[in-house]
Amino acid sequence: MKAVVQRAKRASVSVSGQIVGQINSGLVVFLGVEQGDQAEQVRRLVKRVAHLRVFADQDGKSNLSLIDLKGQVLVISQFTLCANTDSGRRPSFIRAASPAEANSLYQMFQLLLREEYGLTVASGEFGAMMEVEVLNDGPATFILEEREKSKSGKLA
Repeated sequence: MKAVVQRAKRASVSVSGQIVGQINSGLVVFLGVEQGDQAEQVRRLVKRVAHLRVFADQDGKSNLSLIDLKGQVLVISQFTLCANTDSGRRPSFIRAASPAEANSLYQMFQLLLREEYGLTVASGEFGAMMEVEVLNDGPATFILEEREKSKSGKLA
């Protein structure tokens, strides 16, 4: 599971010219779900996003999280994050989870942000062609990945 996380002053997502989700200050999360991703990876990634200390405190240091600020999150499903671009000129998407599996974990991601962390969550429309507008704050962009852990606790 991969996420590109951007600190934003505001952001919105539109489908067919209609805004379907928008936030003010917070994070925009582009989420890619890969084959084999499980609920445990979603839980770990949600926790990391909610606690990611990328907002300035009164001293200008990045010490505050979404939870501290009661910030907002815009979650966008983006299977292209799962692309293999190691060779050739055309990306391969064989690593991406099936639409049904990906949508289930995408919905779970949003639900956990709301229910476990009390965050305001907006989202795009799974599987739709979307237009995303982000006023990136910084700019500040982070890449987070969660992989399946083996029984020994090491990354598989």
